[in-house]
Amino acid sequence: MAIIDRNDVKPFFSILRKTKKIVFTNGCFDILHMGHIKYLSEAKRLGDILVVGVNSDESVKRLKGEKRPINKLCERMYMLDALKPVDFVTYFEEDTPYNLIKDIMPHYLVKGGDWKVDQIVGSDIVLSYGGDVMSLNFEEGFATTNIIEEIIKRYCDN
Repeated sequence: MAIIDRNDVKPFFSILRKTKKIVFTNGCFDILHMGHIKYLSEAKRLGDILVVGVNSDESVKRLKGEKRPINKLCERMYMLDALKPVDFVTYFEEDTPYNLIKDIMPHYLVKGGDWKVDQIVGSDIVLSYGGDVMSLNFEEGFATTNIIEEIIKRYCDN
């Protein structure tokens, strides 16, 4: 289990992918919840190594709005790194992990079941060299946005 600096990703995984089946997924992972844990556990079962790419704070702001992320990048990466199914964590500054996927060249690219395979960023890259792209099970009722809305409803609305 390790946090890998973005600059070290390409050389590190070019060596590792020769002997290990690499699974890659990505997301904001702003507030961890059971849906994340189940999804990451399912992803890990597909290969030897699970790599999680995490959106930078600025990327999350662009995608989710000015009030996000709740947790800073270093905190989100630390929490993910502590999870049993996760082997490596890195980050990306862009809005999508396209360049990160190019550098890692995973055997499996996965997202949660709310994504259709043809909509998964980087699927063209992974399919071009014979890798697999999958949309895994989606746990209904678990979403960071829902958690934030519930907190506001319970504690902020009068």
